[in-house]
Amino acid sequence: MTETLDKLKRQRAEQLPLALTHDAATGRDDLLIAAPVSAAVAIIDAWPHWPSPVVILTGPAGSGKSHLASIWREKSGATAIHPMAGGDAAMQAAAGPVLFEDADRSGFDENALFHVINSVKEHRTSLLMTARLWPMSWSVSLPDLRSRLKAATVVEIGEPDEDLLGQVIIKLFADRQLHIDDRIVAYIVQRMERSMEAAQGVVDRLDRLALARGTRITRMLAAEVLESFARRDGDD
Repeated sequence: MTETLDKLKRQRAEQLPLALTHDAATGRDDLLIAAPVSAAVAIIDAWPHWPSPVVILTGPAGSGKSHLASIWREKSGATAIHPMAGGDAAMQAAAGPVLFEDADRSGFDENALFHVINSVKEHRTSLLMTARLWPMSWSVSLPDLRSRLKAATVVEIGEPDEDLLGQVIIKLFADRQLHIDDRIVAYIVQRMERSMEAAQGVVDRLDRLALARGTRITRMLAAEVLESFARRDGDD
């Protein structure tokens, strides 16, 4: 009976939402460089000597697009924009570099984005866009805008390999001021889904579970978290 009560208490504690935030280190020196992101890093480092005034970074969720965009914004002094009807995005693009993140998810007015690109070209400034999908997959009906997007330089961030995933997991724990044993990292990487999004989910769950139980992160705890993710994926 006592054992059952203890188990229920532990489960309830683990379900408590933890209102903690962790600021990710997003400077150039914090950037993890590996084969899947090397081309994207190179294009950011190459600014302002870009092959075209418009560059689009594409890649899956959690692949590092926002980190790279943050580095470029600090380097270029770019202004964040959201091209919408009646907005001043084109005027901002005439004044200097501009950044438009999550272009394929946040929505935009086609004419407004067309005028932004024209303004960038006319005034010799720069536009960096981030998206999950290649621009030719976006729902764009304006022929002139499709033509402009086709002329942009598109750089894709590939799916992470084991080496990059290991680096990412270590960094995510470091952002939480936590050290994790390399052997546990290797154990996780060999058994998890190959994606940045999955890495973030596993680290977040491990951190919360360890805090809820008042324990350190062990291989046994990692196995439990990985099993819970496998069950969840199996139910989808």
